[in-house]
Amino acid sequence: MESELTRLTLAEASSLVRHKKVSPLELTEACLRGIEESDSQLNAFITVAADEAVMSAGRAGEEIAKGDHRGPLHGIPVAVKDLLDRAGARTTYGSKIFAEHVPSADAAAVERLLKEGAVLLGKLNLHEFAFGATGINAHHGACRNPWDTERITGGSSSGSGAAVAAGQCFAALGTDTGGSIRIPASVCGVAGIKPTYGRVSRRGVLPLSWSLDHVGPLARSVEDCAIMLQAIAGDDPADASSSAESVPDYRAALSGGVRGLRVGVPSEFFFDGADPEVGNAVRAAIDVLSGLGATMHDVSLPHIAQAPAAVTAIMLPEALSIHQQRLAERPGDYGDDVPYRLELGATFTALDYVTSQRFREMIVAEWRRDVFDKVDVLATPATPVTAGRIDKGDLQTTFSLIHNTNPLNLLGIPAISVPCGFTSSGLPIGLQLAGRWWDEATVLRAAHAYERATEWHKRHPPR
Repeated sequence: MESELTRLTLAEASSLVRHKKVSPLELTEACLRGIEESDSQLNAFITVAADEAVMSAGRAGEEIAKGDHRGPLHGIPVAVKDLLDRAGARTTYGSKIFAEHVPSADAAAVERLLKEGAVLLGKLNLHEFAFGATGINAHHGACRNPWDTERITGGSSSGSGAAVAAGQCFAALGTDTGGSIRIPASVCGVAGIKPTYGRVSRRGVLPLSWSLDHVGPLARSVEDCAIMLQAIAGDDPADASSSAESVPDYRAALSGGVRGLRVGVPSEFFFDGADPEVGNAVRAAIDVLSGLGATMHDVSLPHIAQAPAAVTAIMLPEALSIHQQRLAERPGDYGDDVPYRLELGATFTALDYVTSQRFREMIVAEWRRDVFDKVDVLATPATPVTAGRIDKGDLQTTFSLIHNTNPLNLLGIPAISVPCGFTSSGLPIGLQLAGRWWDEATVLRAAHAYERATEWHKRHPPR
């Protein structure tokens, strides 16, 4: 029964808790045993808060027994990327420099999960300071893919992808600056959504790039992502970048189906260089959406080829500005790959940065007018490649992984990755669906319709 509990979706586990067929403590203890049994192989967690989790689960069980059920997250064990602050708990940001750092307040997203009654199992591994796409960490060790432990999990939310896929938790929070939610979701075979820029508060999250960072969930189903996003979305007066845009009922929006939905299939860029198995699986997924009643449209995407260069000219200087003093004072305490990327930030001029931000305004305006007036969502590979070997995790691997994700960070539009197949060697493939600003509901609806029509999300990695 224990192993079966940890393979439930969040929604399934929540239903059992609400109907008092399973207790929060049973779920939590099953997850903690799973972590104990598997994390020596996966290295998904930096810190496991077992005592706190057991106490929280017990408290949740007592509340639910008295009829005080707060909602679908009440009593559900989750975990968060160790880039998000947790009051009174070690929060390392994946670094040596903050190895003993203990924040005094929770990140806004953590605060909101706890308010909903979620049980926090601990803090998850990540690429150092979230500055990388492989999940290979010089200080805490590489996070390993549950489908093949010789392979990467993708980054930077590496532990989030691995822990959800392996059943160590029912959902996790990650961050996404150039693809760091969608990449691990894709290569670990789970769902993960980057919401619209400003939809979720970033208060209490160490920034990588202020104007590109997003916070969002990874989970084992689209419905689970909707539940998690509902909890953390919304305005935060303490975060100037968060938006007061109204938040719809994401879970209710899942039921609409896709008949008549206009799906754009890019005619350039997104399929360039894709592994044949990836391209074939994604095109088969697009055919499934067509069979469900969506209409397919070939689309040309204005200035898409220039978007990655603009992301680089924005991200690297912003990252350097955050780390400049620490890098000067403690250069030896960074891993090998991160200083190189930070120092590249100094090669961009103020003119480069401003020009890229102006380009960003232009491409957003053109996509509003020329793309999303014609289609409702875009369908692409999430990553053009699958999980590479840990011992081959070089810069070229990073470039391949971020190719299809980082342009959407420049635009700030919502995008999800959902499982859409496996390679002949058993590695997951992800379908990326992206939509209009503030319209996560349509993105989730399309992804949910695809998920219900297929079986890929029901596969589990070997124990």
